[in-house]
Amino acid sequence: MAVSDLPMPTVGPVSRLAPKPMRFILNWGRRYSLWVFNFGLACCAIEFIATSMSRHDFIRFGVIPFANGPRQADLMIVSGTVTDKMAPAVKRLYEQMPDPKYVISFGACSNSGGPYWDSYCVTKGVDQIIPVDVYVPGCPPRPEALLYGITKLQERIAAESLEDRYAGEPGVRP
Repeated sequence: MAVSDLPMPTVGPVSRLAPKPMRFILNWGRRYSLWVFNFGLACCAIEFIATSMSRHDFIRFGVIPFANGPRQADLMIVSGTVTDKMAPAVKRLYEQMPDPKYVISFGACSNSGGPYWDSYCVTKGVDQIIPVDVYVPGCPPRPEALLYGITKLQERIAAESLEDRYAGEPGVRP
């Protein structure tokens, strides 16, 4: 059976009836157990590695670095220059991630093309390919900036409902 033959996931009608404390618990669990799939393409990837080391230690925020692959990840961090040749791979790996999935665009190159924005082969931001939840500016951004971006993403996760997240997406019925 091909992947395209599988039914699209839906948010069940009973999800509206879930009490607020239950939604709080589910969001708390998703907020503090983010498995990261790092898509490092250039120098910003080094800053991602620095953020995961003992000095900054983003594991204390509930972020687990280096998932085995996209199928085990909740969060994709794209760092570095996305070229037009690399864009289909970014999109394919994003589509392999299970729902709910989140994306942080880390650095000027992944946000807007950075200093290479006028090159014929550079994608003008990863948001041209996949939806981005949080943008972290800088060239390269400091590890503290990524930690701040992660806390902003966690605040968004704590406040979301699955019905709101999937409203309007094609093939997904609330």
